[in-house]
Amino acid sequence: MKIKFLYTLLSIGIGSSLITACGSSDESNDHAVSANPSSATAKNMLSKTEKEMIAVLSTRPDLITDGDVLLQLDLPADTNANEVKITLNGKDITSAFQNQAQTALISNLVIADNQLITETSQYIQHLTLKNHDTRGPLISGPQLNPWTCKYPSEDAFCSQPVKYNYYYRNRLGQIKTYDPNAPPSSNAIATTTTDQGISLPFIVREEVGYQNRDEYRIAVLFDPQKTWSTLSPQPQFNHKLIIAHGHGCDNDYRSGTAPDVIQIDRDNLTPDLTVDALGQGYAVLSASLAHSNHNCNIAVQAESLLMAKERFIEQYGTLRYTIGQGCSGGSLVSQSVANAYPGIYQGLLVTCSFPDTWSTATQFVDYHLMIHYFKNWKTRLRFLPSQIAHVQGHISEINGLVSERAQFDVVRPNRSCKGLTEEQLYHPDTNPTGSRCTIHDAAINLFGPRPPEIWTENEKKIGHGFAGLAMDNVGVQYGLDSLLKNKISEEQFVVLNEKIGGIDIDINATPERVEANYTALNNAYRTGSINVANNLNKVAIIDCRGPDPAAFHDSYRAFAVRARLDKAHGHHNNHLIYGGSTPLIGDFKCLDISLKDMDQWLSQVEKDNSALPIDQKLTANKPSQLGDSCIIAGIISRKKLCNESILPVYRTPRMVAGDSISTYHVKCQLKPLLQSDYGSKVRFSNDQWNRLQAVFPKGVCDFNQEPVGFANTIPWMTYQDANQQVIYGGTPMSPVSKKSARGWAAPAFELF
Repeated sequence: MKIKFLYTLLSIGIGSSLITACGSSDESNDHAVSANPSSATAKNMLSKTEKEMIAVLSTRPDLITDGDVLLQLDLPADTNANEVKITLNGKDITSAFQNQAQTALISNLVIADNQLITETSQYIQHLTLKNHDTRGPLISGPQLNPWTCKYPSEDAFCSQPVKYNYYYRNRLGQIKTYDPNAPPSSNAIATTTTDQGISLPFIVREEVGYQNRDEYRIAVLFDPQKTWSTLSPQPQFNHKLIIAHGHGCDNDYRSGTAPDVIQIDRDNLTPDLTVDALGQGYAVLSASLAHSNHNCNIAVQAESLLMAKERFIEQYGTLRYTIGQGCSGGSLVSQSVANAYPGIYQGLLVTCSFPDTWSTATQFVDYHLMIHYFKNWKTRLRFLPSQIAHVQGHISEINGLVSERAQFDVVRPNRSCKGLTEEQLYHPDTNPTGSRCTIHDAAINLFGPRPPEIWTENEKKIGHGFAGLAMDNVGVQYGLDSLLKNKISEEQFVVLNEKIGGIDIDINATPERVEANYTALNNAYRTGSINVANNLNKVAIIDCRGPDPAAFHDSYRAFAVRARLDKAHGHHNNHLIYGGSTPLIGDFKCLDISLKDMDQWLSQVEKDNSALPIDQKLTANKPSQLGDSCIIAGIISRKKLCNESILPVYRTPRMVAGDSISTYHVKCQLKPLLQSDYGSKVRFSNDQWNRLQAVFPKGVCDFNQEPVGFANTIPWMTYQDANQQVIYGGTPMSPVSKKSARGWAAPAFELF
């Protein structure tokens, strides 16, 4: 880990700085600009035209961490490089840029605003470089506390020195530990040839470090006999990055382990790309806080990726493009972050995918309520197993049972929680002030606290609201399609909706339906916690999708993302589905095939330096052979999606109740309850109709209208002010120049 030097600014506003370029330092230029320049100097500066001449490569200028940033001099065509003068906090640093690339890694920025002034005879640029502590937070607001460090640490922020591990691939394809001081014989090490045609021994270096109180990992194909610097990476690096994500959706109160970047994820048996991608010259990066099973807060996920990508670029070099890859919770974070923070990724390779957390949570809650209803034996006798399955929208009720066991507990506030002792954990009776271990309470900065008018007695006692809950089933007619198709009777329909009930803020069953408060709903959409895909057209997506054998990784979700793109943009030109017969993932060769296709797609976009916006470039430069496809036993049939016998698409309880496949209606608008809406074949008795009116006194769901609280996701939100105080629900960050984060991707890709 880079050592952080904190400097106290003198009253005249001059900070000390160390400038490094090409691995060397230069402190010989000491021509400081006075903090109170003469009137003649000031007049001269005012006479010049403001012009962008510095590109910030490693991050946005307002999101710098760890005291350093990679900059590049990008002069107008009518300017001579010899006349440029660059000062940082009043100190002349011009000589740092006097290399062939005119690029410099500037270190030891003060934590706060740093003033960079670039001058020529006719132009001037004033650029503020805002540096943040690498211990966080950066954009996510006050951090989750209490927090436990997994290993003994240098401080309360779990800081650890950077470690480098070495591995090699042997000729049997196995990954083994490599000792640079006692290497194995060259005959034992496999050779790889990168996609740039460079052949070398298959040796990998892994960097393991800490940012934002948690672990990150970086792996690159590495020659131990050669050096690697920011401006001179080893030639086998193809300047392409894969971000490896984990699985699940949960939150811990302790530091964790970043997903594996060397071989198959030890916590996830689905295939990944890491080893083969490394052999092709890709770098692979992961961050613990972008592992959804460890942290499911979209702002913290994005924050950890911003920090890790900055670290990568400043240590390894600039990027052509970045591809996010993951199954289940890994797809959840990559698709959500791509929509909420466009520019972090240029491509996504997702399997067993989820569009987001909170529209999915609606399905899980509906399952939970139905399980609670059908667990009563007398109630259960009213329904055949086939009727229960039809009401739930799947081939059997097993999908709901697996969902309940695998995921529902993440919204329970007093469950066992990693990092919290029993004394620290919330209990409604014995410890109401304790930490609530739910994914929404961990994201209270995004959802906001519940308003006083709906506080429970415990909230009143502690003087603040728990995090708002973006769940609702008011007006939902469970089993509506089953009724209309004569799969269940009128009485079954009425009693199901009478008895389904809801949950309270502590996730206890209630006879009343659950009603979300407007602020939490609106914030769920605004923050991207519900992904409505309004910014998702800026990234290429290939979804490897297999059938769901009642394991709650429903195949409909790939088509839900597509429906959301269609709703937001009128097309889904950036979205491909590669189906297959292998459960959940489509085919074991799907990721290999889709990586090659994605690389071809993005490399075509990379060549397009026209003024077209990125969504149009993704359409115009998509290789002609790419389209929805079907992969069986590793063989791909191009432009022909698998039929329903291979890739069946089931529904959710909310879809059976009338929702579309887009499935982002958390709380529906209501319409009057009318007998005519049920058609001539459904005939309620007077008693049944009166009971339905009692269930739906304000009306029933109208899924043709936008959901209550609906809003487009606002890109690039921050949840903290200048003093790191929380901004509940977030606020948009200030716009930045197109020369910001230029090292994240080739110029053809639109970042901001």
